[in-house]
Amino acid sequence: MSRETEDAAYADFVEAAWHRHLRTATLLTGDRHRAEELLQDCLVKLFVRWRRAATDDPHAYLRRMLVNNHVSWWRRRRRELLTADLPERADRAVDPLGDRLDELDELHLALRALPERQRAVVVLRHVEDLSEKATAAALGCSVGTVKSQNARAMARLRTALLTNQEATP
Repeated sequence: MSRETEDAAYADFVEAAWHRHLRTATLLTGDRHRAEELLQDCLVKLFVRWRRAATDDPHAYLRRMLVNNHVSWWRRRRRELLTADLPERADRAVDPLGDRLDELDELHLALRALPERQRAVVVLRHVEDLSEKATAAALGCSVGTVKSQNARAMARLRTALLTNQEATP
């Protein structure tokens, strides 16, 4: 395969995969800007390894890179001082979709509050719709770990969302 053909195949892959993997990255990081940086970094690394990745499943290869790079970033960031206080939310104008947006905001906040590993399991299992086996392969852990992390994450999300719902008048 010529270099021009490889470059064209890579460009086609990026165009087709961008939104799918940006969604995954956004849910992993909890921040759209950080997700774009993560995805761009991974796509640069993927370009260097394109011959190898293109022969396998490039989506799985990129997904694994996203998870690994996010976990590495999170481990470096973990040294920072974290606080439980959240910033005040800005008042929203009345909007017919406002309730739905508030629910999505609550879900994103609850998802961001999960430990990194649990968040990754939830994103891969329920957003990317991967099987337990594929999720385990993407995270480099056992199927049993995926099952237990998923159960714990679902329990935490349920508790957080119910608590928030009860607190809302």
